[in-house]
Formats: sequence, structure tokens, C-alpha cells
Amino acid sequence: MIRIRASEGARMPEYRTSGAAGADVSALLSEPVTLHPGEFRAIPTGLFAEIPEGYEIQVRPRSGLAAKNGVTVLNAPGTIDADYRGEIKVLLINHSDRDFIINSGDRIAQLVISRVERALFIPADSLSDTERGEGGFGSTGV
Repeated sequence: MIRIRASEGARMPEYRTSGAAGADVSALLSEPVTLHPGEFRAIPTGLFAEIPEGYEIQVRPRSGLAAKNGVTVLNAPGTIDADYRGEIKVLLINHSDRDFIINSGDRIAQLVISRVERALFIPADSLSDTERGEGGFGSTGV
């Protein structure tokens, strides 16, 4: 269960189908925002969340927004930590070659709730060998 405090006019996150992993989240704006080509901006939602310890909310792009308009979440997936209590904002970027207008109430991203495992980081002088070794980007094939 995620407790949500919503500003006046804000829309609660909504799962649009029974099998949806992400709940759509909408913009809460006093006036439309125009994202010019290549421009990015933090778009307010008017939502504030209380996330249980051991969980995070991931802010992910809406595939339709990206496919139809070239607009996506810049830091996808964004992470909202369990101890954050500020407004949820979505960092959108316009990758298209035309202006994109965001209106209040427009669905701009989706929220996915995910468990978090915390690791114990231990300093080491060496690491075990693997088949891949230090091979980086593209080292395992196309």
C-alpha cells in the first residue's frame, strides 16, 4: 500500500488495465507547458507519496507518448526513494523535431512499485575471474 497525498486538482495514479504493471500519472499545471525539440523539464504531478521502507517507486516512460510524440522520461527509470516526501515530478524530454504541449491532466509517465534490496559493499583488492572478464559495452555480441 502506498499512501498518496494529492494537491487540489491532481489525479491519483491509475492502473488502466487489470494486468498493468505501471500506474499512469498525470501532469498538474496552472497553464500548458510547451517542450521544444531537445528541451527537458520537470513536470509537476501534485502528488506526494509515503512509500514503505524496502520499496521504491520507479518513474517510467509511457510507451505511447514516446512512440507517437518522441517524448520520454529523461532519467528513465527515475527513482523515488522511501524517505522522500516532496512532490513527484516527472523529468520529460522532447526528442522529436516539433513542439510538444503538455496540458494539466495529460498522462505523462507511469509509476511502478518495486522492492529494493540493499547490498553490503565490501572493499576488495581483486575480483573473481569470469568468461566475460572486463569486456564492456558490446563485448558479448551485437
